[in-house]
Amino acid sequence: MRTPDIFIKGLGTYVPPTVPIEQAVADGRYPAEEVGLHQLAGAAVAGDVPAPEMALHAAREALGRGGHSPTDVSLLLYADSWYQGPDGWQPQYHLQRHLLGGDLLAMEVRQGCNGMFGALQLGAGFLGDGADRARAALLVAADNFGTPLIDRWRMGPGYVAGDAASAVLLSTEPSFARLLSVCCAAVPGAEKMHRGNEPLFPPGPTVGRSLDFAARNADFKREVLADGTGTAALVGIHRQTLAVVDRTLDEAGIDIGDVTRVAYMNYSREIVEQRCMAALGLAMSRSTWDHGRTLGHLGASDQIVALDHLLATGALEPGDHLLMLGVGPGVTVSSAVVRIDHPAPWFEQ
Repeated sequence: MRTPDIFIKGLGTYVPPTVPIEQAVADGRYPAEEVGLHQLAGAAVAGDVPAPEMALHAAREALGRGGHSPTDVSLLLYADSWYQGPDGWQPQYHLQRHLLGGDLLAMEVRQGCNGMFGALQLGAGFLGDGADRARAALLVAADNFGTPLIDRWRMGPGYVAGDAASAVLLSTEPSFARLLSVCCAAVPGAEKMHRGNEPLFPPGPTVGRSLDFAARNADFKREVLADGTGTAALVGIHRQTLAVVDRTLDEAGIDIGDVTRVAYMNYSREIVEQRCMAALGLAMSRSTWDHGRTLGHLGASDQIVALDHLLATGALEPGDHLLMLGVGPGVTVSSAVVRIDHPAPWFEQ
C-alpha cells in the first residue's frame, strides 16, 4: 500500500523500568542455560500499571509532540495482544473518555504482534480517502503481560515478553517523517504454529489454561518432523517475508541498499540475524537488536519504540530510511518504510 501523502506528526512511548536477565535467572524465572544461547538482556516490567493507562501516557505524548489537540483526531485505533481490563470491555474507549472525547471513530485492532502495522494501513487509508484530510489519526498499542495466565520469561522460543505502550500520530500535513509504504500478507498454512494442539473450544482462558507459545510451537514442530505437513508453511513464511519486503521497498521507491536501519521483533540474536538481517543481506549493525534485547518483545510496540529510540539517539537523520518488519500469529508478515525528512522537532529543543 503506497502512502505518499501520509506523515508522522508525533510519536509517544511508555517503557517501564527493566528487570535484568541475571535477576530473572537468580529468581528462578529464566533458564540459566539460555542466557548465552539467546543473548537477551532483560525485560521491561510495568508492575500493576494497566495497559490502557500506559496507552494513555503514550497517546498524550504523541499529541503533544505533534502539536495537535485531541479535537484534531478523527480516528483512534488501539492495538493489543493481551488482556487490557475486564472481560467484555474495550480499551479504546478509555482513551476516548480521558483524552479525545466522543466524536470520532474508535476501534480495537486484534492482529497480535503486527497490530501496529494493521493500524498503519487502516489509518493511512482513512486519511488518504480525501474525506477528512485536515485531521489526524491516532494509533496506539499497549500490553502488560504481568498476569497469572502467562509467564513473560518463558513465553516463547527465543524471546521474553516486555511491557510497553507506543503511539503514532498520522496526518496529511507535512512533518518530519513520511510513511512511504506499508504492506501486510498472511501465511494461513502456518496458523497452527501459534495454536499447537489446543482445542478451539472452550477457549483456554475460560478454563484457566495458560498461554504458552513455546509448547504450541513444539507441537507444531513435532508434526513437521512426523509428516512434513508444516514444512511448506515454514518455507512459506520465509518466502512471504521476502516478498512483502520487496513489495514495500518497491512501493516506497527505494532499494534494500537505501535502508539505513531495520526495526524487527525484539527476539534473540540468532532469530533476528537468521530470519531477518541475513535474509535481507544486511549486517546486524543495521538492526535495532542491541536496544531491543534489553526490553523484551513488546507486543505490537517493538518497531515504534525502536523508531523513537533511533530518533532520540541521532541514529536516524534526514534522508535516512527505516524498514520496520514484523511477524505475528496467523501467520501474518508485515513491513513498512519510513523516511526521515527533518529532525524530529521535539528532540531539537
